[in-house]
Amino acid sequence: MQPPYDHPGYRSTEKRAPKQPLLKFPHTASEITGPGFDEKSIGRPLTDLTQALGGEAQGERIIVAGRVLDDRGAPLRRTLVEVWQANAAGRYRHDADQHAAPLDPHFIGKGYALTDDAGAFRFITIKPGPYPWQNHPNAWRPSHVHFSVFGPGFGSRIITQMYFPGDPLIPIDPVLNSIPDLGARERLVARFDHDALSEEGFALGYRFDIVLNGRDATPRDN
Repeated sequence: MQPPYDHPGYRSTEKRAPKQPLLKFPHTASEITGPGFDEKSIGRPLTDLTQALGGEAQGERIIVAGRVLDDRGAPLRRTLVEVWQANAAGRYRHDADQHAAPLDPHFIGKGYALTDDAGAFRFITIKPGPYPWQNHPNAWRPSHVHFSVFGPGFGSRIITQMYFPGDPLIPIDPVLNSIPDLGARERLVARFDHDALSEEGFALGYRFDIVLNGRDATPRDN
């Protein structure tokens, strides 16, 4: 289900792939039980990315919501969920991003929240734009949102990406295609939820549940 370390179509994996067999180390107690986030440790959640810099971000406003679950489908409460993404023009607010697309002065592209008792999270943001990258000629990444989820401890942290249904770049994206299992790739595509999540006159809704382990686990980047 997980991407192989070295996937020829995903060019940068050649440099990142280990050259020697991996060594297995047991988790320490702090990796299994920590860090244990709560409202006091993270401060005020940042769940509306469209209003983070004192103005209205540009682009298509969307709602992204879901739940964090374990392998039995049980919700994981008080789990730290972080998101980051490009703006509507497909550019990150980061010095390393030199894409010749405009920066949005009212969009920082980052947010975080704790899950509630049902394991649920909800963000209001802008639909990110696709952007070019240097993997191969005329290469473009599909629109996507990065997620980091800590679960009960550092040892259960996953980093992953959420994609949007119907994106024409998905079938030709080397990052997604590095995941050999079709079902696992499909679990990275959010479900458009018009009836329960979209809000009239405000934003369209996309639902994205994250499963930390087990047969239906969400594929991870890390």
